[in-house]
Amino acid sequence: MTGRIHSIQTFSAVDGPGLRCVVFLQGCPLRCLYCHNPDTHDVHQGEEKTVDEVMEEVLRCQPYHGRRGGLTLSGGEPLLQPGFAAGLFARCRRFAVASALDTSGCLGGPAVRRAVELVDLVLLDVKHTDADRYRELVGGGRADAVFGLDRVKEFLALLDELKKPFWARQVVVPGWNDSEADADALADVLGPHKTLQRVELLPFRDLGRWKYERLGRTFALADTPEADPQRVAQLEDRVKRRLGLAAGSQ
Repeated sequence: MTGRIHSIQTFSAVDGPGLRCVVFLQGCPLRCLYCHNPDTHDVHQGEEKTVDEVMEEVLRCQPYHGRRGGLTLSGGEPLLQPGFAAGLFARCRRFAVASALDTSGCLGGPAVRRAVELVDLVLLDVKHTDADRYRELVGGGRADAVFGLDRVKEFLALLDELKKPFWARQVVVPGWNDSEADADALADVLGPHKTLQRVELLPFRDLGRWKYERLGRTFALADTPEADPQRVAQLEDRVKRRLGLAAGSQ
């Protein structure tokens, strides 16, 4: 089993519990306006590696990651390569390596289900809770984008069915989803799902602008100010309070 790999980051403290080895898979069907990894979009780019080759790198780092740390599969959209993802998660189980999946939840089907069954924790990026704004945000500004909020709700239903623990994340973009009403709507979407463990709101940054320039592409949010971290923290606490999670907690 082989997959297309964009890159591997051996030490990360922001991609799941503890220290993680983050494997970024190549390919993504979305074109999020704020995407900071546009070089991961093309599924045909990147380096081809086997499950064994990737696990060799993960296991080499594991002594430094501790029991809480492990592998996080990210992208791009890692579930665009669901068979490879499932293969990695199965190997993680074999070697007692904690696994996490960083996904937009926009894809489904039997192969995706199998990957989700095998992973320990899902990091779900709920990009917006309004159906029209969601399509615009993930479709490069196009309101007729193929992928809609209904896909995310179907993915949440899958997490319910499998009783899969998950964290919910959202990038807060000024003018898009930075109001109290947006925070309340996010809490309303997440509220019914009992395996939710944590909520993280992340401030929009334009750190990926240079990648667009290098690719000869326009960064759609070039004129959008970066999100204020204090404001984002306030919105995160608001979501947590509505969900009965400890405000200010990690």
